Amino acid sequence: MGALESLICWISPETACRREAWRQEYEEMKSYDAGGFGRRNARWGVYNQSAEMTDRYDRDTIRARARDLERNSDMAASIIRAYKRNVVGRGFSLQARTNDENFNNTVEKLWKTWCKSKNCDVTGQQSFNQMMRMAAVRKKVDGGLLFKKCYTDGGLVPFKLQAIEVDELDISITQPMRKGNKVVGGVEYNEYNRPEGFWITQYSIDGFVIPEAQYVPAKDMIFYFDKKRPSQIREISDLASTIPRIRDTNEFITAVSVKERIAACLAVFVKKVVPTGGYGRGINNAGVDSKSYSGKMLTPGMITELNAGDEIQVVDPKGSSDDANSHLKMQLRLMGAGQGISYEAVSRDMSETNYSSARQASIEDELTFAEEIELLQENVMSEIYETFVISVFLSGLINIRDFWKNKQEYMNHEWVASPKKWIDPLKEANANRIAMETGQKTFKQIAAEGGRDWKEQIDDMAEVFQYAREKGVRLGGELFESEEEK
Repeated sequence: MGALESLICWISPETACRREAWRQEYEEMKSYDAGGFGRRNARWGVYNQSAEMTDRYDRDTIRARARDLERNSDMAASIIRAYKRNVVGRGFSLQARTNDENFNNTVEKLWKTWCKSKNCDVTGQQSFNQMMRMAAVRKKVDGGLLFKKCYTDGGLVPFKLQAIEVDELDISITQPMRKGNKVVGGVEYNEYNRPEGFWITQYSIDGFVIPEAQYVPAKDMIFYFDKKRPSQIREISDLASTIPRIRDTNEFITAVSVKERIAACLAVFVKKVVPTGGYGRGINNAGVDSKSYSGKMLTPGMITELNAGDEIQVVDPKGSSDDANSHLKMQLRLMGAGQGISYEAVSRDMSETNYSSARQASIEDELTFAEEIELLQENVMSEIYETFVISVFLSGLINIRDFWKNKQEYMNHEWVASPKKWIDPLKEANANRIAMETGQKTFKQIAAEGGRDWKEQIDDMAEVFQYAREKGVRLGGELFESEEEK
C-alpha cells in the first residue's frame, strides 16, 4: 500500500483499500506480465548487455558440455547427425555459370580433382565434402570452425585448407597488430568491428606443447559461425538452449534403466538363526566370517547368507516404466523444437506418421536446414571456390587473357545439393509432372531439386534414347516422346 493510502487508512480503511485495488489494477493494465516483478517473476533476475559480454563467460563451459553430450548422449548425437545428413549429406556439386562453356567444363573437372583429400586438405586426410561435414558438426557443437587458406605446393594447385578449432583462438592476446584496432577473444577488429586478423595458438600434435600465437590476416581465414546479434563477434554453441534438457533426459533415462534393472532382480537371503560354534554365553565366534553389506548390489538371481541374528525377507521389488515412454517423447519433441527440427528427425520414430504429416514435417525441416546450407555455401564454400579459381589461373592450368579485368564473371557458380529420397515416389513424381506442365516449375528446377545438372541430365537422356533407337528398343514416356514416336 502506498504512503497516501496508509494515511487514509487511519480515517477510512474501506476507502484506502478501494484506492489501493484500483491502483494495482492500473499498474496491471499499463505493463507487460513478462516485465512484472510479482511473485511469479520474483526469482527471474535479468539484465541487458552486449552479445559478447553475454557469451564470453559461458562460451568455453557450454562448448565443453556440448562436446561431452556429443560423446556420451545418443539424443545429442541424433540431433547432430540430423544436421550433418541434411545440411551436407553426400555433398555438393559445382556448376560454373560463366558465358564460356569451355571454361565451365574445365574448371568443374579441376574442382572435382582438387576436392580429393590429397589436394584440398593440408593433412591429406579429408576430402572437401568430408571437411564440410565436419564443419557442420563443429558449428552445431562448438559454435563454429575456422579454415585457414594455406598456399603450399604438393597438390593440384598451390592452395589447400587447414581446419582450426575455435579453441585455438588465443584469448590472452590484447595487443593488436595494427594501431587503432582491438583484440577480443583472439580476433583483431577494426573500428567497425570487422575482423582484420586472427591470433591462433596451435596445439602441437601431442596436445601439450603450445607454441607462441601466430597472427593470420583475415583475408587468409574463414570464420564459420552463425551471427545472431549485431554485437556478437564470436561463436556460441548451437546446442546451448537444448543442453540442459538433453542432460536432464539422460539422467532420467539412466534412473529408469537402473529402476528396471533392480525391478528385474529376485534376491534370496539365507538367514542363520543360531550362530555357528555353540550355545549360550560361551559362544566363540573366532574364525567365523562376518558379512558386510556396505556397497553391496542386487544382481538377478542372487542368493547370499546373512549374519547371525540379521532380519531380512525375500526382496521382490516392483516397478514399471510405463510413463517413461510418453515423457521421453515429450522431451524429444521439445529438443527438436529447440533446434528447429521435427520430432521424427530427432527420434527417427515414424510410428505415428502418415504421408501428409511426414511431408509437412519434411518441408518445415528443410526450411531450417536451408538456413544452414545458405550460411555454409555463401560464407565458406563460395569463398573457397573463388580462391581456388584464382589459384588455378595463377598456376597456369587455365589461360585467360582478361581474367583480372572480368574476374567476377569467372567467379559465377552454383551449388547443387545431393538428391534426397522421396517419401512417396509416385506422388512426388506426379506432383513434379503437373508442376512442369502447368509452368509452376521448369525442368531445370526439378533437376536441381534432384541434385542433377539439367544439361547433363538431358545429355544423358539423349544418349540413352539414341542408343535405344539404334538397338531397336523403344523408350520414352509422356514427357519425352516426340509426335513421330507417338
